[in-house]
Amino acid sequence: MLEEKRTYVHALTHEIINFLNINRDKSIGTRLALERLVAMDLSMNQIMDTPAVGTRHENVLSKAIKEINKPELLGIAHALIRAKKYLAWREDNNNYYQHGDDVGKQYKTCNLHTLLIGPDACGYYQPDFLLGIFILGPWTFYRDHRHAAPELYLNLSEKSNWRLGTQDWQEYPAGSFVWNEAESVHATQVYDEPFISVFIWLENVMAPCVTFPVDDWTIIEANLHRKDNS
Repeated sequence: MLEEKRTYVHALTHEIINFLNINRDKSIGTRLALERLVAMDLSMNQIMDTPAVGTRHENVLSKAIKEINKPELLGIAHALIRAKKYLAWREDNNNYYQHGDDVGKQYKTCNLHTLLIGPDACGYYQPDFLLGIFILGPWTFYRDHRHAAPELYLNLSEKSNWRLGTQDWQEYPAGSFVWNEAESVHATQVYDEPFISVFIWLENVMAPCVTFPVDDWTIIEANLHRKDNS
């Protein structure tokens, strides 16, 4: 069982790294992430014997993976399908946020992640670096927030809507990158299909996230709730 896990987790990790390498010039965050990754020993025998953890959001998880259909991303999708049952899937129940921060009902209802690299990863141990898969349920508003960790997203979903700092909302397609400098404010809206992405935190991974209140939160959440029930 451990050898199977190592085979599939190693394959998934390196499919992601290969995609980053091919697209290294599309984002400064991609280049910075690769600088960290190239210094790591990501050979198969370094994968830890961490128990797999299932999720109550299995239907959302499976649907999100199934809907990765951009040809350039199919290597990651197929590797994720094979590795899925060996991974530890966790929810963020304000574990990553300052005490008392309200990340919103929709986010708390359905968020999910697994770490391939990190301090408590089911793949490779690194004390100050994260690489994993992140999922949000349909009709979710991930409120504006910031953190000390510089962050790179590789969007695997067909579409998602992002607000970066004070910029207007912008839709990002599958295969696009979102780069958030340390302490830069960002937010995400998810529509009728689950959101799935690769995410990377380059450093300062133990520093908490902080919400950044914006006066349109109530309107956005009400609109998503109405569409969800229409």
